[in-house]
Amino acid sequence: MTRVLVAEDSLTARTLLVSILRADPELEVVGEATNGEEALALVHALRPDVVSMDIQMPRMDGFKTTRRIMAEVPTPIVVVSSLDVRDVRFSLEALRAGALAVLPRPAGPGAPTHEEDRRRLVATIKGMSQVKLVRRPGQHLPPPTSTATPAPPPPPGRRLSGARAVGIAASTGGPAALRRVLGALPADYPAPIFLVQHIAIGFAEGLARWLDEATPLRVGMAVDGEPLRPGRAYLSPDDRHLGVASTGHVRLSPEPPIGGFRPSADHLLRSLGEAFGRGALGVVLTGMGRDGVAGARALRAAGGMVVAQDEASSDVFGMPAAVIEAGLADRVVPLAAMAALLEEAVRAPR
Repeated sequence: MTRVLVAEDSLTARTLLVSILRADPELEVVGEATNGEEALALVHALRPDVVSMDIQMPRMDGFKTTRRIMAEVPTPIVVVSSLDVRDVRFSLEALRAGALAVLPRPAGPGAPTHEEDRRRLVATIKGMSQVKLVRRPGQHLPPPTSTATPAPPPPPGRRLSGARAVGIAASTGGPAALRRVLGALPADYPAPIFLVQHIAIGFAEGLARWLDEATPLRVGMAVDGEPLRPGRAYLSPDDRHLGVASTGHVRLSPEPPIGGFRPSADHLLRSLGEAFGRGALGVVLTGMGRDGVAGARALRAAGGMVVAQDEASSDVFGMPAAVIEAGLADRVVPLAAMAALLEEAVRAPR
């Protein structure tokens, strides 16, 4: 049984949410909060498996409440709001605060979208409740342009150096992680960076703008056939695989999803290895699932290097854990040290 806490100040909306969730035999609503302070206290007291979080609440809004929960008692949070969740800045701010997903408030019974809204809410609540979260106090406080923590010394074995292109893959928790890593890199970073972020259709372009405004690098949507340039980060567009052509140009592909994902980390890392060989560096950040394992294996077979985010700094230790457990990570580092490692990798000869 999945235990749910519902935080919503509107009685009408809260009644609707609770009725939808209680109608499912696998869900139990263990508490209801009418403001942010109450929600924080109930999470501490009840230790629910997942929280349905409103944003516009008295005393403490949903953003601040989410940050406090994630710092004090890490719990999967799904933002369910009457605000326009299609507003990319709103949704990314919720994700940056620590929410795992953002949904519109379900329409009431009798509305044309009610059944679809109900199914999506129930499925999301169940799915997010299974996520293993690892948080540390103050994780979201440093600004994205803060000085990067020095990378830890390399373990015995292959030296991380001579990278000519970097591929970064992330899923749940990725937007904030990407913002922090890219924000700590210099504008003259001497290699192109390729980004695959699992995100809902329609949000990729807004994510690119959000990252571009917050980081020294130039971040933009990848365009099929465009030439690669240093200091540029190419984000995979909606529903297309991102890769690299042997000619040194971006290659977008409509090939079928891999493991349910398009764009896929496996596709990117495999393509990066084929194009750059020993000069390829793959990075796997926070996220659910195993996307990236097969790609990391192919990249290493081509002579490239693989880095994984460590458990302590990962929002969701799924994707990096899978790469580490498969024995494919040349380095495992905290998020705060990732930018320093990326600089080390491209500037040192190999």
